[in-house]
Amino acid sequence: MLDYLLTEEQKMIRDLARQITDEKIRPVAAEYDKSHKFPWDVMKVMAKADLFGVYIDEKYGGMGGGVFELCLATEEFSKGCAGIAICYSASALGAYPIILHGSEEQKMKYLPAIAKGEKLAAFGLTEPGAGSDASAIATTAEKKGDHYILNGVKHFITNGGDAEIYTIIAMTDKSKGARGASLFVVEKGTPGFSFGKKEEKLGICASSTRELIFDNCKIPKENLIGREGTGFIAAMRTFDMSRPGIGAQAVGIAQGALDEAVKYAKQRKQFGKSISSFQGIQWMLADMATETEAARALVYASAREVNAGVKDVGMHSAMAKLFASDVAMKVTTDAVQVFGGYGYMKEYPAEKYMRDAKITQIYEGTNQIQRNIIGMALIKESAK
Repeated sequence: MLDYLLTEEQKMIRDLARQITDEKIRPVAAEYDKSHKFPWDVMKVMAKADLFGVYIDEKYGGMGGGVFELCLATEEFSKGCAGIAICYSASALGAYPIILHGSEEQKMKYLPAIAKGEKLAAFGLTEPGAGSDASAIATTAEKKGDHYILNGVKHFITNGGDAEIYTIIAMTDKSKGARGASLFVVEKGTPGFSFGKKEEKLGICASSTRELIFDNCKIPKENLIGREGTGFIAAMRTFDMSRPGIGAQAVGIAQGALDEAVKYAKQRKQFGKSISSFQGIQWMLADMATETEAARALVYASAREVNAGVKDVGMHSAMAKLFASDVAMKVTTDAVQVFGGYGYMKEYPAEKYMRDAKITQIYEGTNQIQRNIIGMALIKESAK
């Protein structure tokens, strides 16, 4: 691994996350993958280690770091289990809209509990008919006096049902399309707010994915984040911050699969010697390692750019998510191949890495959408 010149605090975050992964996540990863239970015991360990607040300002109970620090922890957790890791990092996705656009009162009310890991957060944008096309959002928020009334359904929401704090995109003026979208905080337990069944997924099975159902859900007007009509912009800014985190998850998955493939290749004997002595295997491992390191470098660079407050980070965040997730899919597929027939069996770890990798190419904007973002940014730059 390259030397990324981490600060002492960043090394501490990485090493602490690595210790938790080795001691608390790896031993239970297969169990949670099979049971599909939410890993509350691991979440409590992360909370006790103060890792939920690495990206939150000290004023609100956090460690004062940023996206890069969150990426360091997410990568380490994902080496052990991407499903458990996303329970952790998806809380940051739900918190980012409050960090970016919330009022001081909203930040003081919600961020301290999120930073301490006392409450998880979740982000609600996707709907049955609106994923990549955010302008097709059907969930509405109608203002009536001192309240808004929410109606609609959100789909495929990570941490759905287990999170306590939800940041929700809803239409306050459908006639304006995307410019009529607004952002709200909705707390679990609010009358009219309920959840659908927990989805059964190909991978990241430890995490919860549920529908959020709003049926005349009444929330106070103070729960509006920012101004009416700024929800779409807030969502896009949120993704600019969160996509390096998906890249970090993908890097962790790829590194975990690579580590297992190297270990297996050294142990597996064929024709009287370990398969790691065969050039064909060595070349596969070399490509896997090189691609993983390249993905890590891009993810770290884009996360550091966000931390530095660079104004327009959308293209590089999209690149980090795109490249790292494609690498994760390739590396994990190659890891299964190195394991041979054993790689296809659930008692070995390779197939889980492969299943977990696929979602990183899909959520927070499919990789086809990332290519659109990158392409449009390049065209816009060339026009200057």
